[in-house]
Amino acid sequence: MPTVLTHLAPPIAEALALGSARVPPQMLLVGMLAAVLPDADGLAHLLGAGPLYGSWLGHRGFTHTLLFALLMGVAGLWLCKLWKGKPWQGFVWLFACTLSHPLLDMLTSGGAGIALWAPFSAEREFAPWRPVRVSPISPSHLISSRGAAVLRSEFQYIWMPLLLMGLSGFALRH
Repeated sequence: MPTVLTHLAPPIAEALALGSARVPPQMLLVGMLAAVLPDADGLAHLLGAGPLYGSWLGHRGFTHTLLFALLMGVAGLWLCKLWKGKPWQGFVWLFACTLSHPLLDMLTSGGAGIALWAPFSAEREFAPWRPVRVSPISPSHLISSRGAAVLRSEFQYIWMPLLLMGLSGFALRH
């Protein structure tokens, strides 16, 4: 998986591209929370109390599915009131922010893959191209040469392209 900070990149880039009139700060904050929420399934794993890593309820399981992103989109129908948006905007925003998480995880070089299609399929998926070094689950391991390599790959393959897209949208608006 990419680091938690890197999962914030898609909503930040989209907000940059669309501007604060279309993505007010409250909407951005909720989108950032939605983008990191799928890794809540890793907390039990980190504490040694969760289901097996490869199970549907384990890390990269249910919270990394298209179904979970759709459920978050449904929550967006109601949460859009926080930023005075239209229900369809809440749905699309939270669906896209949540779905960005497993899609980024699919670009990583390790782990058990993503249960993107669960519960309809038990297959775990990776993207055909996996340039991002998988992040260690323990935050303390990020302060190492491996952690530095992870952050470099995230910057190169996630942050830079997304920032370029966000800045392009910003430039087009101005």
